[in-house]
Amino acid sequence: MDHYDSPQTNDYMQPEEDWDRDMLLDPAWEKQQRKTFTAWCNSHLRKAGTQIDNIEEDFRDGLKLMLLLEVISGERLAKPERGKMRVHKISNVNKALDFIASKGVKLVSIGAEEIVDGNAKMTLGMIWTIILRFAIQDISVEETSAKEGLLLWCQRKTAPYKNVNIQNFHISWKDGLGFCALIHRHRPELIDYGKLRKDDPLTNLNTAFDVAEKYLDIPKMLDAEDIIGPLRPDEKAIMTYVSCYYHAFSGAQKAETAANRICKVLAVNQENEQLMEDYEKLASDLLEWIRRTIPWLENRAPENTMQAMQQKLEDFRDYRRLHKPPKVQEKCQLEINFNTLQTKLRLSNRPAFMPSEGKMVSDINNAWGGLEQAEKGYEEWLLNEIRRLERLDHLAEKFRQKASIHESWTDGKEVMLQQKDYETATLSEIKALLKKHEAFESDLAAHQDRVEQIAAIAQELNELDYYDSPSVNARCQKICDQWDNLGALTQKRREALERTEKLLETIDQLYLEYAKRAAPFNNWMEGAMEDLQDTFIVHTIEEIQGLTTAHEQFKATLPDADKERQAILGIHNEVSKIVQTYHVNMAGTNPYTTITPQEINGKWDNVRQLVPRRDQALMEEHTRQQQNERLRKQFGAQANVIGPWIQTKMEEIGRISIEMHGTLEDQLNHLRQYEKSIINYKPKIDQLEGDHQQIQEALIFDNKHTNYTMEHIRVGWEQLLTTIARTINEVENQILTRDAKGISQEQMNEFRASFNHFDRKKTGMMDSEDFRACLISMGYNMGEAEFARIMSIVDPNRLGVVTFQAFIDFMSRETADTDTADQVMASFKILAGDKNYITVDELRRELPPDQAEYCIARMAPYSGPDAVPGALDYMSFSTALYGESDL
Repeated sequence: MDHYDSPQTNDYMQPEEDWDRDMLLDPAWEKQQRKTFTAWCNSHLRKAGTQIDNIEEDFRDGLKLMLLLEVISGERLAKPERGKMRVHKISNVNKALDFIASKGVKLVSIGAEEIVDGNAKMTLGMIWTIILRFAIQDISVEETSAKEGLLLWCQRKTAPYKNVNIQNFHISWKDGLGFCALIHRHRPELIDYGKLRKDDPLTNLNTAFDVAEKYLDIPKMLDAEDIIGPLRPDEKAIMTYVSCYYHAFSGAQKAETAANRICKVLAVNQENEQLMEDYEKLASDLLEWIRRTIPWLENRAPENTMQAMQQKLEDFRDYRRLHKPPKVQEKCQLEINFNTLQTKLRLSNRPAFMPSEGKMVSDINNAWGGLEQAEKGYEEWLLNEIRRLERLDHLAEKFRQKASIHESWTDGKEVMLQQKDYETATLSEIKALLKKHEAFESDLAAHQDRVEQIAAIAQELNELDYYDSPSVNARCQKICDQWDNLGALTQKRREALERTEKLLETIDQLYLEYAKRAAPFNNWMEGAMEDLQDTFIVHTIEEIQGLTTAHEQFKATLPDADKERQAILGIHNEVSKIVQTYHVNMAGTNPYTTITPQEINGKWDNVRQLVPRRDQALMEEHTRQQQNERLRKQFGAQANVIGPWIQTKMEEIGRISIEMHGTLEDQLNHLRQYEKSIINYKPKIDQLEGDHQQIQEALIFDNKHTNYTMEHIRVGWEQLLTTIARTINEVENQILTRDAKGISQEQMNEFRASFNHFDRKKTGMMDSEDFRACLISMGYNMGEAEFARIMSIVDPNRLGVVTFQAFIDFMSRETADTDTADQVMASFKILAGDKNYITVDELRRELPPDQAEYCIARMAPYSGPDAVPGALDYMSFSTALYGESDL
């Protein structure tokens, strides 16, 4: 869409440069527009009894232009000037242009002087603006206007015709069928459309143009050749011609608009009826769903199992998650449809919609309220039932667990209590049986609470109406009966054991004493064997010394341990002596312990064998840790010297780089000597690397003798080498800059003094604010744009800092470039003489060959009005040497 025919703006006139571009792109368009615009103007001027022959000449005095505007607008313009002078013509044209502007048209780059001077492009642009305002702007089709409205009108009118596809106002009209279709749509008797062929555009176009001129009073504004010939016909010419069709058929358009209005009313009625039907169906479906769902929610039949109730809960969750949300949407949509329908009926002055009985929104809301009430009650019932069943399942499971534990514990207890084993038992066996029986009695008493809990749980299950209460009661009764029997048998066995106990009391006491002393001694030996065989990992000599000290303390306890062993064995020997003396039946072993004298002796021998092995292992580890400590000290001593040395050298290099002692050559020589001394230090770094390798091979991970690691030393050494090399390079670059720019040593010292003064952070670089302050102190008066330009020179990478090298490059350039450029360009003028150019031959004659060819390769040929073949002008020479920025 052109700038001046946009429906969103009143800027109907395209800018002058766009208009010129159109003319330059396709000069044929200017020819088409002359003819079309002239015909269009004459179609209106003939109503006033006049016409134009040359569009740019006949409007120059402004008289016919004002007349044209009066005819097409129906309004009177200001009285024109009748004089023949240029000022009178300009006044008339200005009146016409002011009238156009008063209609909301913004004229861009069109002035009265261009029209008076007969500027064809401006005149065509002005006429096109008038056509847009008075012939196209007011076109309105289905809420679109102007160009889009006209295009939509064409598309609607030609839609039923085959081989017609109107998408624009240029190539869509080349075959002529679009024009014929418009005529046939409104006046089918004028054209036999069926005989037209798409492959004969010349006949189609001439037919449409002739019929339109003869029967529709539309002048022939186009030639068929002007449309067929170019790849893209002129859009403005076609739009102007097609707009005449629109206005010619406007009466038919109004009839069509009336028909469309009736169709819209009928469509609204149909839509309202459809909304009524949809409401009735949606309301019926929703009420039926509510009717079916409420009984399900009111069902309170309990389930016997938790699984069944959980299934009901899952069904209810599915209902809340899957089934109800769509119904909520339907209910909401139902209310929206009802309100929308009532609004549409009210806007259409139709009676309000009254749903069937029982299907009002209020009826649906009441039914929905009943659903939610039932849903709330059902959810509360479900949760209460689940809690009840959870309680019952918990109690039932608790009953089963406690009953199973109790039954497992009582299994075999009655048989055990009825044994007569004490009649043939030894004293130790009797003592053990008595102790065992006492433990059983204690255990029996402890189980009394469990039996009572089992009975209480069974009673609670009965009270909560547990579905399997009969089996629970039967099992509980069996447990209680068995418990009473166990109590009687326990008392009877205790009496029998106490009678036998006194007979073997002495042996029993000896066994007991043996067990009390053998157990801790056995534990001590097992712990000692475990400690003696335990592997150890140490990293320092202090750790191994601690282990050695602990081991020596352990060895000091061995004599006391041997005495305890002999005392324990003495108790066992005394029991054996009593058995032999009194012929006591000792069929069993010590009932209080399973530790035998043989086991004690065996473990003791094992401890004595492990002690020397531990001694040997500790001694070997002590030797290894001594060697590791030696390596640590050796590395630490060297690292503590090398690390500070590297730091000191880094600081000294930093001072050298910013100090101003001597010339740059003196500083360079000093730095190179400094670099040589640093490189000569490399063997000490290599030696430290060797010590570090030994430490790594020995798996030494820490070193308390130094804070430096080998990685610190390597990084520091690399930074030192990099820093000295970079500093040497900076001084070399400063020497190159000084020599190239002719800077004296005093100037270099001044630059360095200024740089050091404003390098407030003493980093060897100035930030942007420090650099700005430095420039101001040197007399630079600059704004933000100039400072940004300077920063782009000294900080091309935009790091936000300025190095000393960049600083001196900038300062030297500021002082030297202007004089050099002026001298070179003055030399060019000497070579050129009175001419403003110099020939290639002269350039090759006056300059060395390589420099002459360099200049020639970079120069643009001289193209002024006095162009000489093979010559180069002053501007090209300057551009070649200094670039665009220095011209």
